[in-house]
Amino acid sequence: MTLASDVLDAARARGVLIATAESCTGGLVIGALTEVPGSSDAVDRGFVTYSNAAKQQMLGVRAETLEAHGAVSEQVASEMVSGALRNSGAGIAVAVTGIAGPGGSEHKPEGRVCFGIAEPFGTRTETVEFGAIGRSQVRAATVEHALQMLLDALSR
Repeated sequence: MTLASDVLDAARARGVLIATAESCTGGLVIGALTEVPGSSDAVDRGFVTYSNAAKQQMLGVRAETLEAHGAVSEQVASEMVSGALRNSGAGIAVAVTGIAGPGGSEHKPEGRVCFGIAEPFGTRTETVEFGAIGRSQVRAATVEHALQMLLDALSR
């Protein structure tokens, strides 16, 4: 069994659909879930919101939040995941926004990814510093972490 399969099984057991809101992964989280045959009974939709405009238009992220905190922040991850839940038929959603690299800055280093998980009763965020391990590795680690967050939330 893969992590994605486990997430889907947990969603089925809870009777909820999953939505994703992705920036730095460009759809890899929803891709991992929909790679599993039969996933359509547990997956609702994925929002790929790479640009700030997309985050605002598709998920309702506020311009003020982007201005005050930047796209790579727990505040934006929180608004992204809340928007994904609100704009879907899902009972749980996960959001990712980060700097896969190359590049970054002193304040927002390469490998920093902010995550959000939302269910109707609340939202939780966290930041993970994967480090400057390379773009592909940051994106892969982000997918794994997002799936693990979904599994943990669904298994409570």
